[in-house]
Formats: sequence, structure tokens, C-alpha cells
Amino acid sequence: MRKFSKWIVALVILLNVTFTGAVLYLCLKSSIVPDSLIVAWFGFTTGELWLLAGIRKAKMQGSDE
Repeated sequence: MRKFSKWIVALVILLNVTFTGAVLYLCLKSSIVPDSLIVAWFGFTTGELWLLAGIRKAKMQGSDE
């Protein structure tokens, strides 16, 4: 699980950097800022990381008992 979660975290960081670069490029070219898309994307990735942390925490607590 540890290796998988590290891979997911690295993937989310890479996707966030790529998304940010693409949005900045599109904003520069079209002068339009997609506010709702930005909020939805970062809300989704933040939620995924929180859920992953919750799963990991639950497994760690389960192994302590």
C-alpha cells in the first residue's frame, strides 16, 4: 500500500503541475480564466489525496489493534 500511495501522490502532483501550466498557457492565449474548471480540478485532486490519507490512516490504526 505504501508504494502505491506514494505513486498516486506523485501522479497527482505531476497532473496538478501539468494542469496549471496548460491553464496558464490558455489564459495567456485567450484571456479567459476558467474559474469553475480550476476549482473543480483542484477540489477533485485534493479530495483524492484526503481519501488516500484516510484509507492509510485507517489501515495504520487497524494494524495497531
